[in-house]
Amino acid sequence: MISMNLLLAYIGVAFMLALAGIGSAYGVTIAGNAAIGAYKKNSAAFGTYVMLTALPGTQGLYGFAGYFLVAGLLTPEITAIQAAAVFGAGLALGLVGLFSAIRQGQVCANGINSVGQGVNATGITLTLAVFPELYAIVALAATFMIGGAVA
Repeated sequence: MISMNLLLAYIGVAFMLALAGIGSAYGVTIAGNAAIGAYKKNSAAFGTYVMLTALPGTQGLYGFAGYFLVAGLLTPEITAIQAAAVFGAGLALGLVGLFSAIRQGQVCANGINSVGQGVNATGITLTLAVFPELYAIVALAATFMIGGAVA
């Protein structure tokens, strides 16, 4: 029978994976919709559209990577403190991934619209899209530190 501690930890992992993945799905959809519209105006910039559309997908990968950072704790012997840490890290990474991917998708969509109108905005869009991404990276780093602190 699964212990309550292990169950709590796995719920945290589920939040980590699901929320970050949902955020990435929304983010790439927002940018992808803009890419379809921009492609009608400027089909020569398709490579730029693909690159900018893919950016919000990284948060889902961070959620997946976060699992590997805490996987060593997911044993039947997990303590209540370890389970709470995994739950907290999972919820934090999941929520940060969710919102940062959506907001990054919006930044990328605006850049895609500008490129579609003939403005050379690829570099500035990449630069500005890094800022929402930074918080997902910080959440992943925090997951690493939390996992190491309770191991």
